[in-house]
Amino acid sequence: MNPRITLAVAGRILRQIRHDPRTLGIITVVPMVVITLLYYLFDKREPLVSKLALDMLVIFPIIIMFLLTAIAMVRERISGTLERLMTTPVAKSDILFGYGLAFGLLATMQGLILSAFCYWVLDTQIAGPPGLVILAAIVGSLLGVAFGLLASAVSTSEFQAVQFFPAMIIPQEILSGLFGPREQMAGWLKTISDYLPITYAVQAMEELFTNEEPTSLYWKSIGIAAACVVGLLLLASATLKRRTP
Repeated sequence: MNPRITLAVAGRILRQIRHDPRTLGIITVVPMVVITLLYYLFDKREPLVSKLALDMLVIFPIIIMFLLTAIAMVRERISGTLERLMTTPVAKSDILFGYGLAFGLLATMQGLILSAFCYWVLDTQIAGPPGLVILAAIVGSLLGVAFGLLASAVSTSEFQAVQFFPAMIIPQEILSGLFGPREQMAGWLKTISDYLPITYAVQAMEELFTNEEPTSLYWKSIGIAAACVVGLLLLASATLKRRTP
């Protein structure tokens, strides 16, 4: 992988998105609107609304970044942009990590904005330090990016990429502990959840709900989730085809 080429790929993607207000709106505005609806739907009841907001800080970025990344990448393949890039000395890893870097920066921006909104506008009651909440939100966003790139690498159309969403993301969210402690799941379901990357993003975030200082489980979960991001990008690079049928 060539860092200079990777940065050039990332810069091109960011310049395109900068001129797309709809995408920027989906990344920044839509999550805030949905969290606000939940906030008032449950009549500002604490600690329920703060717990919901904390969960949404990791779940929304995963969903949004998956869909945006998968569709954008497949669109580039269909238009022939990637095929033209691949006729040059650019490696597949340069392209995938370039996309990962570009959407990772967008994920970071989303995590910062959404976290600031929850803390300063909705006044959520979260015990953990805001910086570590933001870190967990960013890592969750990066998981969405990595899964989106993997889905796009094995898809031949935008519709097919979107079809991977219920297969890749929804089961992980169901088994991540959002709907109840994983310890109360059936044994075989908990075993499956132990091998799902999103489980660790959610686990890291929930460790901050009642703990004022980061626990060892928080750092372990962050580390596993970050390692999964790198692994998924490498897997996507290995499966990306040089030609689109």
